Amino acid sequence: MGAENPTHVSVLSKEAIEVLQPRPGQVAVDCTLGGGGHARLLLEAIQPGGRLLAIDRDPSAVERARTLLSGFDPPPVLVAADFADLEPIAAEHAPGGVQAVLFDLGLSSIQLDDPRRGFSFRQDGPLDMRMDGRSPLTAERIVNEMDVRRLADTIKELGEERWAARIAQFIVQRRPLRTTRQLADAVSAAIPRAAWPREIHPATRTFQAIRMRVNDELGSLERGLKAANQILTPGGRMAAISFHSLEDRLVKSYFTAESKDCLCPPQQPVCTCAHRASLRILTRKPVSASPEEVRQNPRARSARLRAAEKL
Repeated sequence: MGAENPTHVSVLSKEAIEVLQPRPGQVAVDCTLGGGGHARLLLEAIQPGGRLLAIDRDPSAVERARTLLSGFDPPPVLVAADFADLEPIAAEHAPGGVQAVLFDLGLSSIQLDDPRRGFSFRQDGPLDMRMDGRSPLTAERIVNEMDVRRLADTIKELGEERWAARIAQFIVQRRPLRTTRQLADAVSAAIPRAAWPREIHPATRTFQAIRMRVNDELGSLERGLKAANQILTPGGRMAAISFHSLEDRLVKSYFTAESKDCLCPPQQPVCTCAHRASLRILTRKPVSASPEEVRQNPRARSARLRAAEKL
């Protein structure tokens, strides 16, 4: 069997498999193939006779996985696509429904470590940030073409950055910006030195916001969760590993709404929404990485796992 890519360590792997409970002969979906670690664990759990559908927006991740996940019978079906399109993809490759769906959100270490992708300020590279290089929208276009108000709103809403307005002004003043270092320098200059965060680089939240806007990450997640709910068979399970509060909030909100029979306002005397619960929440509180995992992989510190079962 292929091994996980050595430069990427999957987070909360044991906990994800425990809560999904994949079994031999089942059909499982890894919506975020990445370095292949979770996919391999799912494949091992559903043998013999199980089938895995693995998706990633990054075509290079899919190509790497062809070798990493070789040796399984039947072999996994690998698709380069946005998991927002999970429903038609599953209709083609798993028309009978699936029993386990996993989302591992955010970036892989492989993407972060490649300066050509433009995701990180730690090495200089082009302002790209596309998970799928076929997409027309790049970070460079957002940084250089978006008006100052929309840019500030993007940084504030998706980066939860209190200095968003000032950062947007500094970016606009320094246009054109072509590289990750130029963007990081503009952000660092905009935030007063005394207000720099202690734990992270001052440009972290701005880079996060622009990356999420380039890839419409929250929109994709919302559509992906709905699609996963549609393709799960009764008793099937879905889990999502998120790395920041916006993602975790969206997952929690969706699971909460789908676990209720009525979504009408509390003050409304009679239900008119006709909504019926479709999920049972399995994680009342999000599962976090153990201190040991955080020591071995600091990226796990912010990870949160939530799961639900199809009714």
